[in-house]
Amino acid sequence: MELRVLKYFLAVAREENITKAAALLHLTQPTLSRQLMQLEEELGVQLFRRSRYHIVLTDEGMLLRRRAQELVDLAEKTTREFRKEPELRGEIAIGSGDLEGMYVLAEWLASFQKLYPQVTYQIYSGNADHTKERIEGGTLDLGLLLEPVDISKYDFIRMPVKEQWGVLVHEDMPLARKEAVTPEDLAQVPLILTRRELIQQEMERWFGPYATKLQVNATGNLPYNMALLAGARIGAYLTLKLHCTYEGLRFIPLSPALESGTVLAWKKTETVPPAVTALLEHIKKCLLTISCNPK
Repeated sequence: MELRVLKYFLAVAREENITKAAALLHLTQPTLSRQLMQLEEELGVQLFRRSRYHIVLTDEGMLLRRRAQELVDLAEKTTREFRKEPELRGEIAIGSGDLEGMYVLAEWLASFQKLYPQVTYQIYSGNADHTKERIEGGTLDLGLLLEPVDISKYDFIRMPVKEQWGVLVHEDMPLARKEAVTPEDLAQVPLILTRRELIQQEMERWFGPYATKLQVNATGNLPYNMALLAGARIGAYLTLKLHCTYEGLRFIPLSPALESGTVLAWKKTETVPPAVTALLEHIKKCLLTISCNPK
């Protein structure tokens, strides 16, 4: 049983699709299929149940997945231990929306960089759906995701801050004079909403019986652009509170208060690079000690 073939098997198990796995591995589909068939013949068991669009692991396949991941992890750990590098280096790709949690993550990255100055960062801006797609595609190592979000395929660290919902309204609108806005208040004005379906469902629950009375004038996924629409008086922009201000606009919290959590997530079955592993360990220490300043 070759380590290379076990990596092929893990890729197929993760993607649940031989065509996608072959593309990620830079192999042809027939070559990958042949390798998997030879692995099944070697073990004398069926590892997958195949259908037209995806494959599912059998019980034997699930057992091999656990064992294969352990073997691959051990092999990579051994290689790292024998690799003589003077200093930790590498690039960490992180995806995030415009979130309060990003301010906390930025502090963690700053303190981590003091420890490992050769590590650099690539930041991708996008909502949770786009960030998850990039994690799945392997172009992001980590993603800061706004809940509600399906994280069943991910390991994650829950961020120690909550995201507060409210509306951005032009300062000359009647709503701007309120200290908080209710579902009844917002049912009487045009709205600008996010396009994320899960967030829209969360908003419908908050609005309750007023959900059917809403007038939505615009939807989008980039807060800056949506804020410009609010500034043009197209509607009240239902959004998160951030450490930034927009000229002529006022942020007003919702009542009853509505908060969302965020998680820093990465692929559950993926072996992360050494720099990412070190960053995650650093973050866990920060959460335990409430301090990220290296001595």
